[in-house]
Amino acid sequence: MHIPDGFLNLPTCLGSAAVSIVALKQAVSKVGQKLDRKQVPLMGVMSAFVFAAQMLNFPIIGGTSGHLIGAALLAVLLGPWTASLIMTSILLIQGLVFMDGGISALGANLLNMAVIAPWGGYAVYQFFLRIRSPRMVAAFVASWASVLFAAIACALELALSGLPFVVVLPAMVYWHLIIGIGEGVITTAVLMYVWNTREKWAEEIVKV
Repeated sequence: MHIPDGFLNLPTCLGSAAVSIVALKQAVSKVGQKLDRKQVPLMGVMSAFVFAAQMLNFPIIGGTSGHLIGAALLAVLLGPWTASLIMTSILLIQGLVFMDGGISALGANLLNMAVIAPWGGYAVYQFFLRIRSPRMVAAFVASWASVLFAAIACALELALSGLPFVVVLPAMVYWHLIIGIGEGVITTAVLMYVWNTREKWAEEIVKV
């Protein structure tokens, strides 16, 4: 999912970076206005958890592996704007320190995993809650969908940069449909722990 340098052309890099900057500027404004300062340590804990969890790969078929994105988990627990900021901090560290994802593609990676994934996942979660689905079901589908949305966005960016869309889209979607299942299992396990053992704490979280 982390696009390296050299895969995207200049217009795609600049365009995705511009969209990401606008979205994240809005996220900073929203979180700054509404976030309770008591929740800052929680943001730090969740940032550390998702960062560490992303370092652990789980095997899937064909000798391929996947890892947690964590965007939907953060969005469900803390709200989509806060999730966007946390994902941004994680991706910046990964890209600038660990070289996980290219510098030129940073805007695209932020767009896919810090904007589209949390907001797409959160929208799916809210939809399933509105149709009275159990919240664990809603969280599982939301986290699975967040991976799929990010994969489709990644495929579109690669296609805009010259790769055949009919090749790159099926390749991205196929593997991430499977990876999304792992994302859903991890997300629901974490949320189940929080909701079952820290229910009062979870209810007091100000979602932004």
